[in-house]
Amino acid sequence: MLADCVHSQIDDHAPFGGVVPEIAARAHVERLDHVVAEALEQAGLSVTMIDAVAVTSGPGLIGGVLAGVACAKAIATAAERPMLGVNHLEGHALTPRLTDGLAYPYLLLLASGGHCQLLMVEALGRYKRLGGSIDDSPGEAFDKLAKHLGLGFPGGPEVESRAAEGDPERFKMPRPLLDRAGCDMSFSGLKTAARLAADGLVAQQGGLYEQDINDLCAGFQAAACDALSQKTRRAIAAFQQTHPAGRSLAVAGGVAANRVLRAKLSSAAEEAGLQFAAPPLALCTDNAAMIAWAGAERLARGETHDRDAIIARPRWPLDETAEPLIGSGKRGAKA
Repeated sequence: MLADCVHSQIDDHAPFGGVVPEIAARAHVERLDHVVAEALEQAGLSVTMIDAVAVTSGPGLIGGVLAGVACAKAIATAAERPMLGVNHLEGHALTPRLTDGLAYPYLLLLASGGHCQLLMVEALGRYKRLGGSIDDSPGEAFDKLAKHLGLGFPGGPEVESRAAEGDPERFKMPRPLLDRAGCDMSFSGLKTAARLAADGLVAQQGGLYEQDINDLCAGFQAAACDALSQKTRRAIAAFQQTHPAGRSLAVAGGVAANRVLRAKLSSAAEEAGLQFAAPPLALCTDNAAMIAWAGAERLARGETHDRDAIIARPRWPLDETAEPLIGSGKRGAKA
């Protein structure tokens, strides 16, 4: 990895407590060329020295994806280099191969602000979904709780920080869908339970004390991590039954940065005799390195894509054979 440049939009979105699509799209248009120039300078390369251009072409907020695809096409055209349109979820799915050199097949928990899936990564381009969230993603639930409690954005790190000082047993939070078979998950009810507990305290005592916030965050985090780890244990059983040669469990996505979740997944892997892989924190959230790696894997097997056929896709399931999850909307599954 010769360069890894990030221009964060956190300060742009923080006043609103979440990502504003219009602001995100405008920031991509304004800053992408500067980030590309910075990356080339750090790497000590000119644009004509690259082998190919890989770009996220979905799924995601369409404004940002459109800006990225247009920028990548301009670079590839000017440099006369081939292009690859990458599913951003594939970038997450292959990150453990970049960071830990995992061999196929392996089991992956992909948990982020927009997605939550348990996948068997069988080979490049071959993914089997075992389950996923039927409503909110865990990262979305963390962010919404943080916004309700006035903790700032992004919410995940804030909730984790406050939870470290809290009592996870004070508030009885639900563990949705653990009473049902399978690997599907749900976080909307947990988010609502935490919000109602907070509102109840406000009604009772006129506001929230610091320890109240800490305890709410601790209870919420414990429930979310329990749900994720228990469903992962079920996925491990299914994975080992169908892929006895598989030796690894990996986690990726923004929520993979949560230390409590990492510890629970590491224990589950150890008990099952699997290697556990978790990317460095900087490569958990969306990043260009994972897209470059996914593009490099495809390029190494001789694959490139027709430049005109690469389009921005707001929805792009990684396992296109899987049935849409409940709540995927009229337009079909997002991921």
